[in-house]
Amino acid sequence: MLHGNPLTQSQAFVNGRWVGANSGATFEVQNPANGQVLGVVPDMNREDVQLAIDSAYNAFYEKGWHNSTAKDRAALLKKWYALMEKNRQEIASIMTAESGKPLVESLGELTYGNSFVEWFAEEARRIYGEIVPSPVAGRQIMLTRNPVGVAGLITPWNFPHAMITRKAAAALAAGCTVVIKPAEDTPLTALALARLAEEAGFPKGVINVITSSRTHAAEIGQLLCGSDKVAAISFTGSTEVGKLLYRQCADGVKRIGLELGGNAPFIVFKSADMEKAVTGAMNSKFRNCGQTCISANRFLIQDEIHDEFVEKLIERIGKLAIGDGSREGIQIGPLINRAQLTKVDRFVTDAKEKGATVRHGGRTLPQHGELYYEPTVVTNLRDDMLLYNEEVFGPVVSVVRFKTEEEALAIANGTRRGLAGYFFSNDLNQVFRVARELETGMIGINEGLISATEAAFGGIKESGVGREGSRHGIDEYVYIKYLCYGNLQ
Repeated sequence: MLHGNPLTQSQAFVNGRWVGANSGATFEVQNPANGQVLGVVPDMNREDVQLAIDSAYNAFYEKGWHNSTAKDRAALLKKWYALMEKNRQEIASIMTAESGKPLVESLGELTYGNSFVEWFAEEARRIYGEIVPSPVAGRQIMLTRNPVGVAGLITPWNFPHAMITRKAAAALAAGCTVVIKPAEDTPLTALALARLAEEAGFPKGVINVITSSRTHAAEIGQLLCGSDKVAAISFTGSTEVGKLLYRQCADGVKRIGLELGGNAPFIVFKSADMEKAVTGAMNSKFRNCGQTCISANRFLIQDEIHDEFVEKLIERIGKLAIGDGSREGIQIGPLINRAQLTKVDRFVTDAKEKGATVRHGGRTLPQHGELYYEPTVVTNLRDDMLLYNEEVFGPVVSVVRFKTEEEALAIANGTRRGLAGYFFSNDLNQVFRVARELETGMIGINEGLISATEAAFGGIKESGVGREGSRHGIDEYVYIKYLCYGNLQ
């Protein structure tokens, strides 16, 4: 599928050069739809990554990126954006091949991911300071915003394009340099973006992309978090890994942004528009085969409409086209790897063994390939089941029946995760009450698709620290310097 794609790279990008690992080690990148090897990339270790950190550090300080003008940084980001737009099909084909998501979703991610580069190209020239009225005559108080330095960006496989652009564009706009560590399942998309950054003309060392297998992932994370030359870490991934990185950043009191796991409630109250609720459920749950951090995880359906909602949802699910995402019309592709398939199957089996009812699906689909799992609906969930308590990250709808608003909120908030939440209601008073009480950083109200460049993306509780996108996305990569000018009289 990638034969002849000009953006396919087989080396990492460090200090403006395409390089392999010093050891010569490589690892294979496979297509989850069919197991075919798409290519090999360097399996880098601590020593290789140290070179990338050094190059980013030198680019920031010695080569003067930290003193570059906002206008110049904006111009480079605009060039990068234009090249991404020009190469939409090439990037999307790489994404579909290595992540398994349907091509139409990859193109959608291109639109979303590119929009961050466009947005932060504009925001680069709006990183304003402040003049503060002094309480003392003869003084002037000035606050300036300055880039923090080198930013280590560790990104996931489920959105291999947008999670890079959302972080890197903000960091570059602020005047930081970056070392990007993409997920081992999807490094080819990251390298394609580096290829376009090179073409856009970013100075050497400003953008670095290093690749590694799982073998070296832990030591690389530890190095990025522990290095005195790295000023900030931004990570999107599991809560467990995020906590580990948080601890590792503590010794250096390093700036850190974390976008971690969710356990999103999807509440449908009896006043809801049923068709809109079902459409919202489909959009929220089955995008990228349920492998999104803001995917609905627990479906809380009010007693009076429970049965109708489940039947309508099953009807819609039964029409989903399953298969290789490179084929036209496919809506559900494979899970990313064997570990993810095993997890989804284990969660559903656990629910069945504890008395839940599988109303639809609940099985692997070997006729499509080794990593396919049928879209599934499970009802009669209880609080001792894995599906009730943990994020499944797969195409499984876990339905819980509730009677009152208070009960729904107690269930929805009864978790240490607080990334996204959704609810459907046409009762205006209820909308304001639930929006106030729901303990998540983002809420979709009568809407199942909530991501937007202009909005602040992030969670509360154990779902993260900081915000990405919006004007607040710059905050992760700048610090405020206070200047006090005295004796002015």
